[in-house]
Amino acid sequence: MTSSKQLDFIWSGEDQNSKKLNGVITARSALIAKAELRRQGYRVTTIKEHSKPLFSPRTRSITSGEIATFSRQLATLISAGIPLVQAVGIISNGHENPGMQTLLSTIKANLENGDSLANALKNHPQHFDELFCNLIAAGEQAGILETLLAKVATYKEKTESLKKKIKKALTYPIAVIGVAFIVTTILLLFVVPVFEDMFKSFGAELPLFTQIVVSISKWVASDWWLILGIISIGIFCFCYFKKHSPPFNQFLDNLVLQLPIVGLILNKSAIARFSRTLSTMSAAGVPLVDALQSVAGACGNIIYKEAVLKMREQVATGQRLQYAMQQTKLFPNMVQQMIAVGEESGSMDMMLAKVADFYEEEVDNLVNNLSSLLEPIIMVILGILIGGLIIAMYLPIFKMGAAIG
Repeated sequence: MTSSKQLDFIWSGEDQNSKKLNGVITARSALIAKAELRRQGYRVTTIKEHSKPLFSPRTRSITSGEIATFSRQLATLISAGIPLVQAVGIISNGHENPGMQTLLSTIKANLENGDSLANALKNHPQHFDELFCNLIAAGEQAGILETLLAKVATYKEKTESLKKKIKKALTYPIAVIGVAFIVTTILLLFVVPVFEDMFKSFGAELPLFTQIVVSISKWVASDWWLILGIISIGIFCFCYFKKHSPPFNQFLDNLVLQLPIVGLILNKSAIARFSRTLSTMSAAGVPLVDALQSVAGACGNIIYKEAVLKMREQVATGQRLQYAMQQTKLFPNMVQQMIAVGEESGSMDMMLAKVADFYEEEVDNLVNNLSSLLEPIIMVILGILIGGLIIAMYLPIFKMGAAIG
């Protein structure tokens, strides 16, 4: 059974002209690495896993933002007339992330051994997806690598910008609710028991609301391990099913699309991703049926992915893209009309780019307005959790003050 983890392997061997070669390749196992090298026309004599020192410093993971920056840097250097291998080397030497330096050094070694850029990138699927590699391959085959690199760079930058906006939209409410939950737990564990002891010394009967809060405090203090266990099991089950269960992911993606405000943002962002990706592939000259296959995985939502795959099936049978989109009931009429104009005029990539620009701006506006839209909801949650606890603790004091008066 092969591991799902990508490993680096150092290899040496010969090419078809018996020239001695060596390099580094990333694969799930030595057998897969050897098979890939054989497919590329190399005869491997030795191959072994690239071992790392036991106490080597922890390598910072490579972010999608760094891949986007690499795309732009490479496009700029190639347009300046710098050879591809030298350009990759320059970017590698100037990078601060050791993990990125290792990745680019591996790609550079593959290029020096005669590999194409697309094949060198395909050895690292965790960083360069199928869409990225296909666009680079199209650029190399058509002799317009410089142009396609610029388009890929723009696409990655726009995609990263959109992801950051969505994260910004979701982080604020989650952070506030998380802090409220922590503060509530601290009050129940440490503050409420102090008030309870004080109330006992008075000997007066507590109001019903205060009795309920005291009971909850006792339950949290005595069964905290059970609560923690249930939360941990819940998180584990959620992560497990999200990773292994397509039906669960489909249910989850459908649910988030129906949420107020957040669902609107995710719907618009999915349309923006669809439009931007298809625009980039259309401009690269990729046939529509082939492009839709890659576009489906770039939408970021299973509901839209399945809709795009159905659209692909209809387009493959001769149906126009506009009518195929209409059947999904996911794309607004404005998007359909823009696609229709693009199909009629032969300017599909331009029309899709305009749609992407429009929806990216829509997402940006929604995110900027989200805090003011969510403030009333967050205030209600905070009032119920923390304000309710404070009122429950002071009710007996007010009651005793009224009785004394």
